[in-house]
Amino acid sequence: MSEPRKGRAGKNLALATAAFAVTFWAWNLIGPLSGDYSRPLGLSPTQTSLLVAIPVLVGSLGRIPVGVLTDRFGGRRMFAAICFVSIVPVLFVGLSDSYGWLLFWGFVLGVAGTSFAVGIPFVNAWHEPARRGYATGVFGAGMGGTALSAFFTPRLVEAFGRPFAHVLMAVVLALMGVIMLLG
Repeated sequence: MSEPRKGRAGKNLALATAAFAVTFWAWNLIGPLSGDYSRPLGLSPTQTSLLVAIPVLVGSLGRIPVGVLTDRFGGRRMFAAICFVSIVPVLFVGLSDSYGWLLFWGFVLGVAGTSFAVGIPFVNAWHEPARRGYATGVFGAGMGGTALSAFFTPRLVEAFGRPFAHVLMAVVLALMGVIMLLG
């Protein structure tokens, strides 16, 4: 691999890992706040479980069409698209005060969880076969976005309120989308 390509491979790996972490943080916004939704809405444990599970299910199943789109449009564009599309449900999950709307916006929020299907082919395309295991391992660290969400989201909501925390996440998604397009 040529030196300029090696440098770009490292940069793209860092960008993909960061975008993966940000989208996985967004994808996991409902889980850490499930108690904050359950109590005021009087949700049963089953309703709360469904609320948390919907984005996970959509993110998992959505990886199939997103993988196809990644093959067609490329990883950089698809990461940006997922970041930009995820802004809408992130904002509306933060503003929703009914179970029905939370389920709907949680369903749409599942798009953020499809970023795994973008990152793996994107990262692999930049690394020679002997380095792909390393590259996908580093990229996989972006799954830590769910842990960041579990740790920081409740604290942000407690300190500044739910709308602020969701607007902040939307801003981070917008910045990450722009960085992916320009990077």
